Amino acid sequence: MSIFAAFGAVVGVAHSAIESLATLLIPIAGGHAGALAIVLFTLAVRLLISPLTYLQLRGERRRVALAPQVEKLRARHRDDPLALATETLALQRAAGAGPFVSLLPALAQAPFFMIMFRLVQPGPGVVTGLLAGRVLGVPLTAHLAAGLPVFAVLLALAVLLAWWSARRMRRAMTGEPTGVARILPLLGYLSVVAIAYLPLAGGLYLVTSAAWTAFEQVSWRRLVTSVNT
Repeated sequence: MSIFAAFGAVVGVAHSAIESLATLLIPIAGGHAGALAIVLFTLAVRLLISPLTYLQLRGERRRVALAPQVEKLRARHRDDPLALATETLALQRAAGAGPFVSLLPALAQAPFFMIMFRLVQPGPGVVTGLLAGRVLGVPLTAHLAAGLPVFAVLLALAVLLAWWSARRMRRAMTGEPTGVARILPLLGYLSVVAIAYLPLAGGLYLVTSAAWTAFEQVSWRRLVTSVNT
């Protein structure tokens, strides 16, 4: 089986699961069942990979603890940025706090995002099933111009969540190489651009995922702090 065929099979399974969930929700949510199914499916996916966030936050805490040693390295290699970056990364890896740990949740989400991207793209012909749903009268297949009031709320939420995430990440990235520390906090704003491009169903997925990220960052951070105190 080719990679594309395998991916298509996975997409089919995910689509069937969300369709079944939407069907179960119709008595409760009516025309909003499809939107609610997307939200619940997103939460289930994020719950599945949530332990990776714990590892991320544990790594961030360890990097903060390494700050005094990083400052000594900066003083020693003030005129040699390459040596500074190399020794800083080596120090972080030895403590189990390498920058790769910070990317674990995003990397784990990437396959699910690709699946959802396929699922929320309306096909040719009359829209039926999951994507026939609506949110406050706006079809799940609608884009920005056709559903501006609902999209305005989603975009405002996405900007607020991206700002909160960037602020938190900047505080947590003590000792990171300058380029990494500047770029990573801005990645959350890519979801704002994506929401403006994707149909409403995709926007719901991204905002739900970002909101879950904010929730688990607070929850896991308290657990990490309690474990290390």
